[in-house]
Amino acid sequence: MSESQPPPPKTPDEQSSWERRIETVLWRSRFLVLLAVVPSLLGSIALFVVGTLDIVSVVLDVVRYYLLDSSQNIHDTLVPDIIIAVDIYLIAIVLLIFSLGIYRLFVSRIDQAEARYPRHPFNVASLDQLKDKITRVVILAVIIEFFRAVVDIRFTTPLEAIYLALSVLALAATLYLMSQSHKRE
Repeated sequence: MSESQPPPPKTPDEQSSWERRIETVLWRSRFLVLLAVVPSLLGSIALFVVGTLDIVSVVLDVVRYYLLDSSQNIHDTLVPDIIIAVDIYLIAIVLLIFSLGIYRLFVSRIDQAEARYPRHPFNVASLDQLKDKITRVVILAVIIEFFRAVVDIRFTTPLEAIYLALSVLALAATLYLMSQSHKRE
């Protein structure tokens, strides 16, 4: 049983002036997504700047420690600070993918990206594909956050070490499943 094709769109001559006006307003309302696109893009830029300044601060601390003054120990804060910066970058990427994906889906294709890089992450064809790309980056951000928390853990019982091992196993399984689903695309 085949589904019948929907009728072709009416030409302007076939529409009433009222119908044409309503459809024009409805079609132009897609620009409302710019209220999400612009702030998301600005938030992404802000997070990229913050992450970069955090990394520069870490580098300056390392230079100070090894070249100028080794009295303040940086070893306890070095890895957590870098992990936080990476987490910030991942959230910035989520906002960037979201803003450009929503723009592409609702407002206009991004011609430069599609002409030169057809498989670029910003070239999403559906909301489901956009959600999938964002979900992958969010999962990576959660994993980074997990490792940041793990760095500070001090075990008091063997059961806590077992819980950590199970958590790492669950994360490894998640990464494996993500890579398997990525291969199918």
